[in-house]
Order: sequence, then C-alpha cells, then structure tokens
Amino acid sequence: MAALTGEAGRATVVGMVDAGIVERVRALRPLIRENALRAERERRVPDEVVEALTGTGIHRMNVPRRYGGHQTPLRIQVDAFAEIAAECASTAWMTLSQAGVSYIAALFPDEAQDEFFTGPGGPDVRIGGTLIPGATAVPYDGGYRVSGTSAFATGCHHADWHLLTTAVAAADGQLPPGPPEIRWAAVPMAELEILDDWHVTGLAGTGSNTVVARDVFVPAHRMLAVGPMLAGQFPSKANADDPFYRMPVLLLFCAWSAPVALGLARAAVAEFTERIHRRGITYTFHERQHEATVTHLQVAEAEMRVAGAELHLARLTAEIEAKARDDLPYTPLERARIRAESGYVTRICREAVDLLAAASGASSLHQEVPMQRITRDIHALCLHSFVNPTTNMEIYGRVLSGMDPGTPFL
Repeated sequence: MAALTGEAGRATVVGMVDAGIVERVRALRPLIRENALRAERERRVPDEVVEALTGTGIHRMNVPRRYGGHQTPLRIQVDAFAEIAAECASTAWMTLSQAGVSYIAALFPDEAQDEFFTGPGGPDVRIGGTLIPGATAVPYDGGYRVSGTSAFATGCHHADWHLLTTAVAAADGQLPPGPPEIRWAAVPMAELEILDDWHVTGLAGTGSNTVVARDVFVPAHRMLAVGPMLAGQFPSKANADDPFYRMPVLLLFCAWSAPVALGLARAAVAEFTERIHRRGITYTFHERQHEATVTHLQVAEAEMRVAGAELHLARLTAEIEAKARDDLPYTPLERARIRAESGYVTRICREAVDLLAAASGASSLHQEVPMQRITRDIHALCLHSFVNPTTNMEIYGRVLSGMDPGTPFL
C-alpha cells in the first residue's frame, strides 16, 4: 500500500496492518534522504516527510487496537526505526520519540486515552514528551495548574500533545521536603509555547526545542504518576491485562533508541562502499580507493561491527517481547544487561562510523556528503542517557559486581 500524505495521512486507513509497516517506511527512504540535509539546516523535519511517515501508520504502532492502533511487535518497530535512520537519524529520532510516547499515553487513565486517540489526529496522533522534571504541578479545582519548562521536546513543532514531567507541589506552590512526587502532565501543544533554543551540532533536525507551560490547567485524569508507572502499575483499566503493555517503558526506549545507531552505521557502510569506486587515495598510487588493502581491512572491520550490533539488538528485543508475552519478572541483572546492550550497540556502531569517516578523505567534508552528518548524529546519539555507552556499561558492571545499580532508571 502506498503511503498517504497530507491530511489523508492522518485519516483512518482501512485495511492497514502492522505487518507491512517496514515495507511502507522503506518505500519512503528516497524522500527521507532527499530532505535529510534540509532537516538539519532548518532544525526540524520537513512537513512533507512527517505527513508521509504518518501515512504509513508508524504512529499507530503503540496505540491500543480499540482505537485503530496496531500494537506492533517490538522487533518490527525496531526494524522500522532502523530503516528511517539509514537516511536521516533526526527523522528517526523524532518518529521513535513520538511513537514511543504514545505507548506511555496508553497507560494513562482511559478517559485521557479517549482524548488522545479519538481527537483530530485519531490513532495517528503525535505525542511528545520528556523525562526531565522542569515544571511544577499545583493542585487546583479537580486537577493541577502546571507551569515550567520541558527541555529537549523532540518533534514539538509537529506534535498534537506533549507530556511534561512535573514535580507535584502543595496548594501554596511550595515543594514538600524530600524527593517530590513526579507526574507526567498531558497538555495539548496549542497550550504550550515553543522556545527558539535548538541550536546544536548533532541530531539537529529533531526540533528538540524547549516547550513552556504558563499556568496551564490539567485535569486529574491527564496526570500519570511516573514512579508507579515505571514499576508496572498504571491506571488504565482497558490495557491492564494486555501483555503488550507489560513491557517496561525505560527498557523499551533503550530498544527503540539503539536502531538509530544501527541505521546510521548501515548508512555509513553503504555510503563508504559506494564512494570508494569513484575516488582514489590522494598522494598515493591508488587510482581507486576500493583497490587498496587498507580499504579492505576498514570496510570488513566496520561491517563486522554492524553485524555484532544487529545480533545484540535482536537479542535484547526478543527478551523484552518474551518476558511480556510470558508475564515473567526481570531481575536487576537482566534489566541492567538490556540497558548495557543498548549502549554497547550504540558504541560499536559509532566505532564503525568513525572508522569509515576517517577513511573517507577530505572530499567528505562537504555538507552534501552524508558521511559528515552521519558522524555528527551518531556522536550526538551517544550522549543520550538511554544509550550512553559509558553510563550503561557502568551500571551493568555495578550489578555484576554485586552492588546496587546506583539508579532507579532500569
């Protein structure tokens, strides 16, 4: 089925099933590639790319079936995000962020889900959110008054809703002593302000500006307690017994983030192996780079790292799906290992990209050559806490050594 664009892309698509999502996304790769440099320069994904991706049904992957969603198997989601990242990591990051936050939205009270998934966007609704507590929620008239910021609000220019992470204050606006209660507040984007502060060197096209709430009223049913939710307790009655919604949110975001690194590494290999047939190695006798022994070693090493990343990503994805299906608990070691594997995937993909970028010659410095953007994006990705290689490996090493993981974010 061809991807729909424009307003038709947000309408219910009769007969669309999740089994073909990867093929529909793959069909859009030329469009995504054509607009990748534009996304970086404009600091947001172009509207036509967003609408075309919406038309594939990718935003429905984590939406409950009763609203027209797909509840797509995790392994298919991972493949879809890797396909997008192979052409533009910014587009992939924005898409996975919104598709992932829809999973969180499905954990809200059922009344809130009705608002999210039966509104103008229907099951194709685009919801953003962050886990950075920068706002305060003050009880007021059956709900809360929310004020503050939400930094790194990926895709905010194209979102219908945003989840702000708030600290719950007392009625006088003062935070209680000790760790505050943290809740997500779901707010329509029309009620939020977007700051022009996204000026970065990597993943620039994600449009991850700061959004601001200024005394916005949020009814109680659009507030979700973060702590219980991370422990697998959430107020949605309709989804409470559904195995699909037993997957831990934090581990899911690790699984969703890692394929961006994989897609970038695959893109680097494809770009490198294409260019080596068109250029030589300056100040040597090699008229074509692909003839040089050093090139053979470089491309083989990079490809082996990509293959290793694929194996690790497939393993952690399969474990998350299997535990949800069989309703099995996680040990701290298993949670730490999955988080470590997502960081390891990202690290070896970065190593593959760095190896090929260093061998691409000065001509690759031109902005229109994808290798430069691939390099900037994968280094930016490695800074994200979900897949930060150093942090994630340290946490795993602590657990392996018999210590507390040192973080509740497992």
